Amino acid sequence: MKRTIFIQLLALMSIAIVAVSCVEDDFDIPDVTVTAPDLDGNEISLGAFASLYEQALFAEADDLGFLNGEGEVIDNAGFEELRDDFQFTFQNDSGNVFMSGYVVSTDESGNFFEELILQDAPENPTVGIRLLIDLNPLFTRYEIGRRVFIRLNGLTVGISNGVLTLGIEGGFIEAIPSFDEEDRIIRDAEVATIIPRVIALNSLSDDLTNLFVMVENAQFSRDDVVNANLTYAGETTDEFDGERTLESCANNGSIVFSTSTFADFKSLLLPAGRGSVSGVLTRNFFGDEFNFVINDPSNVVFDQEDRCDPQEVDCGLATAIGSAILFEDFFEDQDTNEPIMGNGWTNYIEEGSETWEAFFSTGGSVSLGVSARVGSFMSGDASTIAWLITPQINFDAQDGETLNFMTSNSFSDGSTLELLFSSDWDGVPENIPSATWDIIPEAFIVGDDDFFVDWFPSGNVSLDCIDGLGYIGFRYIGSGDEDFDGTYELDEIQIQSN
Repeated sequence: MKRTIFIQLLALMSIAIVAVSCVEDDFDIPDVTVTAPDLDGNEISLGAFASLYEQALFAEADDLGFLNGEGEVIDNAGFEELRDDFQFTFQNDSGNVFMSGYVVSTDESGNFFEELILQDAPENPTVGIRLLIDLNPLFTRYEIGRRVFIRLNGLTVGISNGVLTLGIEGGFIEAIPSFDEEDRIIRDAEVATIIPRVIALNSLSDDLTNLFVMVENAQFSRDDVVNANLTYAGETTDEFDGERTLESCANNGSIVFSTSTFADFKSLLLPAGRGSVSGVLTRNFFGDEFNFVINDPSNVVFDQEDRCDPQEVDCGLATAIGSAILFEDFFEDQDTNEPIMGNGWTNYIEEGSETWEAFFSTGGSVSLGVSARVGSFMSGDASTIAWLITPQINFDAQDGETLNFMTSNSFSDGSTLELLFSSDWDGVPENIPSATWDIIPEAFIVGDDDFFVDWFPSGNVSLDCIDGLGYIGFRYIGSGDEDFDGTYELDEIQIQSN
């Protein structure tokens, strides 16, 4: 019995000794601190690297005869085709070269995947780049604001999905393999506060892509949150990405707001108010349209409940067309490829250089002869707004007014055509932007989903609820992308009454 107790005591003592030993031993706790790296090579800025790419691109363009003797592009189509395909692989025989940048994207919410968006400075950035890396997740090591160094030797840069992209050489720019991460990406100790660069939606440009930007006084389109109650990307029609429209209350600019269907916030409802939105300015998969992408819903700060939607003049659709014609378009009398003018109509350019012109229409489901056409494709304008306004109408002089017209397009590509009414415009062209213009919502206007070059009727739009004097206006707004803005055509305008 005593032997048993002795053995038990020995066992207890052994446990105590082991316990004490465990307490006194030093654990191998991982060192999570990040120290400033000792780079084995030279460092250049992100801006300097982007300049190297531009120099290589222009040297190739010069060899192909796309430039004049002063280095200016003389063959725009050839240069753009070259830019889309051109890749530049960085080589430096004298040793390693590292590019520094600040992380402005995160995949924590699933809206970015296997990529880091880097910009050259935490505040007032001037250049950004997309880095492809075959790893997920990345936010645990590369949080927003983390400064990183990228070893450039052997990496390839070019335009992919419409934006400057860094990775490895391939048919397209390919992602850096996961096993190469530690050799390619080195974290610095600095984690800066990223201050978004404030931009305007009516003046977007390629040099703003891959930057963390902010749009102030913005809202989601009434079609997304008023006429419908859409989520970020949780609708049955959303494939890969949910595309919504973010529009400015300060100007006529708008942009596609894109959310991945893999984002963990995809089923949240879009907020219906207005305020500021911060995110990365990029382009869609095809590179043909600007997109706005947030890191998570905290980037949407709508602190105002009131919206800036225009008022509507909604008299509905009429069941019959009156027999009396108040007036009809006169486009057949216009000189083709010349601005529409005369007969009391107003043709006004609010922004840009493009105007409504007479155009002889051929092809499509209907041939209507001479029509009015507007578009900003290859205009070089950052923004295009063009108006075509009817003569003044006295809506008290008769009853049962109706409006009919036809529209066609050559792909609208993010541009829009709106039907508007004003009762307070004074007839002076320069005062058009400051007048009140209410939307007439019932009219059908051709869009991207409709077969291009075909003509579509507006429907028999009632104007019978309008009193007094006023004007009917057609306003074209370009998307701001000079390479892809579509063209609208307008014809067969008639206003009739009982």
